[in-house]
Amino acid sequence: MDYEKNNNQNIHAGEKSSFGVSSMIDKLETVGMLKPMKALRNADPNKWHYGNSFDPTKIEANYSSFEKILSKLDVKILWMTTENNENADSIFTYDASFMTPKGAILLVPGKSLRKGEEKIHEAFYIENNIPIIGKLSGSAVAEGGDMFWLDKETLVIGKGFRTNQEGIEQIKRVMSALHVNVVPFDLPFFRGPEACLHIMSLISIVDNNKALTYNSLLPIGLVQLLEKKGYDLIEAPEDEFISSEGLNINVLAIEPGVCVMISGFPRTKEALEKNGVTVHTFDGHSLCIGCEGGPTCLTRPILRKRS
Repeated sequence: MDYEKNNNQNIHAGEKSSFGVSSMIDKLETVGMLKPMKALRNADPNKWHYGNSFDPTKIEANYSSFEKILSKLDVKILWMTTENNENADSIFTYDASFMTPKGAILLVPGKSLRKGEEKIHEAFYIENNIPIIGKLSGSAVAEGGDMFWLDKETLVIGKGFRTNQEGIEQIKRVMSALHVNVVPFDLPFFRGPEACLHIMSLISIVDNNKALTYNSLLPIGLVQLLEKKGYDLIEAPEDEFISSEGLNINVLAIEPGVCVMISGFPRTKEALEKNGVTVHTFDGHSLCIGCEGGPTCLTRPILRKRS
């Protein structure tokens, strides 16, 4: 996990504030993304565990509508390369690395078909002069969808089929040097190892001390921690959680009280708006619901600044 040399070489990038994340809701300035590639368009739904709504003919339009919303909201996009990319899931750039205030941690996805995806992220960070401060090794696996900032001093990690204990321990060692407390919680079995259930399938931070949640599957300890931190929980309706495969919860905050979500889930949208959250929607039915990844998953936040 020694990336000290790389970090020192890129220290000037931090001085220019070109990277750094320690919040889920600070103003989203820059994200890393990857356009739909041939491997995704030609993906075998059974092999990749995609749903019935997966439609390769519509994913480009779905992706374009999301990209346009980000552009409208002044989010800068840095593009990862699609060259020689046979990993259909790599479009979901949130998962193979994680950004901290000091640089990126390269993760190792727990889904076997995504092994090696972190190399795309490594090349991306090197190209953009962003320091890499850690890299999982050995038997460790972890996906970004199992990690979120509760506050600047607290990182929550879900332990499940995509993130194991060794992955959590290695991330803890990196975060301890940044004086960040890592709090892990076991995830429920739900639909088993083939399905994608991240901790961020159950919760999204949407505003100062406000979170959109699916309470039925939240770990009790996490609910207690949220209450201790003074969070108000906006409970999403169960029927829309089921019909969306959990992706009505997957909401990308652009800044406090402003978010992007998949269209077609009016009661979830209404619950957010009743709690003072402005909601932008896009059609993600074929891409997001079909491929088990929402608007948060499509982005790797690189820079968030407090408004």
